[in-house]
Amino acid sequence: QLQLVESGGGLVQPGGSLRLSCAGSGFTLDYYAIGWFRQAPGKEREGVSCLSSSGGSIQYADSVKGRFTISRDSAENTVYLQMNNLKPEDTAIYYCAAGEDYGLGIPLESSAYEYWGQGTQVTVSS
Repeated sequence: QLQLVESGGGLVQPGGSLRLSCAGSGFTLDYYAIGWFRQAPGKEREGVSCLSSSGGSIQYADSVKGRFTISRDSAENTVYLQMNNLKPEDTAIYYCAAGEDYGLGIPLESSAYEYWGQGTQVTVSS
């Protein structure tokens, strides 16, 4: 059974940092593009960042550029999202997703991803 499991969310003060993890179970994440998405209460799901299977293509939403970094650890079969200088507007449920891209990368759009995790809550508040 193919599963993605997110972890690392929590409550953090503005300006703080968190590292989210997306662990794959039942399949190898190296063969898939991995995206991070988030959904705040009352808002639509939005793309945050994605990484192609080849590692050659990385995208970030404008709102997180310079603050968030996506990376892959093949040995751990895990993709990370390092989030620095967090702001209250980053508060949301964060989801990771996997999609086949054949090494070419895929758009940072929900419809392009086939497999989804259950989400992890990130709350930025003083």
